[in-house]
Amino acid sequence: MTGYIVKRLLYAIPVIIGLSVIVFGIMAAIPGSTALAILGSFATPENVARVNRELGLDLPVWQQYFVWVGNLVQGDFGHSYILRRPVLDEVLERFGATLILAGTSLVLCSIFGILAGVVSAVRQFGWTDRIVTLFVLIGISTPAFWLGLIFILVFAVQWRVLPASGMYAVYGGGDLPDLLIHLILPATTLAIVATGVIARLTRAAMLEVLRQDYIRTARAKGLNERAVIYRHAFKSALVSIIPVIGIQAGFVMGGAVYIETVFQWPGIGAMLVNAISTRDILLVQGGVLLVAVTYVLINLAADVAQAMLDPRLKT
Repeated sequence: MTGYIVKRLLYAIPVIIGLSVIVFGIMAAIPGSTALAILGSFATPENVARVNRELGLDLPVWQQYFVWVGNLVQGDFGHSYILRRPVLDEVLERFGATLILAGTSLVLCSIFGILAGVVSAVRQFGWTDRIVTLFVLIGISTPAFWLGLIFILVFAVQWRVLPASGMYAVYGGGDLPDLLIHLILPATTLAIVATGVIARLTRAAMLEVLRQDYIRTARAKGLNERAVIYRHAFKSALVSIIPVIGIQAGFVMGGAVYIETVFQWPGIGAMLVNAISTRDILLVQGGVLLVAVTYVLINLAADVAQAMLDPRLKT
């Protein structure tokens, strides 16, 4: 297993390098001048030239990239000129809030998605299957940001049972119960679409396993139906379900960008929106790169978990 993990880590290195190139290239291609955004009304030609020189923006793009990567290797993500603080400090501070939101959403969509998929497969063509399929299709088809606005309108504005924004109450609170009650709406909104995807693919994986000969043999031996489903069929289907959860982790991390904006959640997504609007390039590059690397590591963990369930995948 150690050799397999090392091999997967080595495979991840070129992926991360490619991500850094894409992130840097996209930001470099955005029209507009960073120096003008910084200087505002003080943007004289002399001041613009000075800021470009200080930030290294007067160098060719390929040289700017290698300077940036060289600083990253040394742990220097640069300084945010808008926030006046190191990029790494701001990104890590915001990333903790995003991990709470995305992690909670991933747990919710994994539990409910797998449960719905298993029940739907076991009750294939029955009323339970049809009802689950209906709700799954509605969840997949509904834009998450629109659903978030509807949740705010119903639960926060009309019924006033849940807070509409923020991570903690403005006055008081600040403890775990306060965090949990603020987490309900954004985490549920973010989890709904991923729940539908996991449910559909879990159903397909379970149906494929339930048609296998060894499942019919287990039933013929008189095993309890629950044991057949959960001890044999579900364990085999889990090999196909785990990669789906890893992929949905990326969707959840990406979806956090606009969900955090809708619910004013102080995570990395809201930070990126503000940084893009002010052309805070180093802050955007640091935030996007951290999210991308986290997604790669999550998929690496999913691959390792899949290999532990099915040793044939190690070869």
